[in-house]
Amino acid sequence: MLRRRCDNDCVLSPYFPAEEIEKFASVHKVFGASNVIKMIQMVEEAKREDAVKAMVYEATARLRDPVYGSAGIILHLQKMVDELKSQLEATSAQVLEFQARRDQLRRNLMNVHSLDIVPAVHVDPLFNACCSTLSQEYDHHTIAYDHISFPLHHDGSV
Repeated sequence: MLRRRCDNDCVLSPYFPAEEIEKFASVHKVFGASNVIKMIQMVEEAKREDAVKAMVYEATARLRDPVYGSAGIILHLQKMVDELKSQLEATSAQVLEFQARRDQLRRNLMNVHSLDIVPAVHVDPLFNACCSTLSQEYDHHTIAYDHISFPLHHDGSV
């Protein structure tokens, strides 16, 4: 595959170990060995490892997509971010809508509980005379009712 071996004082040996020959092969195929050496020498020593990682990434991307290379990956990721932002906006709008519905339902239920659904009934005096024995046990001026409690949250059961 490659014609020459890199000896110990080769500029490339610290960045392309012999057991990772495929990394160098892809960089060599895209940039050429002499260009890789020039690029490494142009970068200050503390940043060379990062520069080599960037070259390997770009070379791998360029071999996968010869037209766009890493720019194609970036465009794809930007499209995904835009789609996810749209989904997040739609989901946030749904959450706000559901919260508004919940709040309206709560207000409606509070109004139902605060209303006197069964108004006071005034009993005719003639009825009082007929039912005087019951007057000791019941108040004929109002009719009592039991509140029905509705849960504020639906648990999904029927």
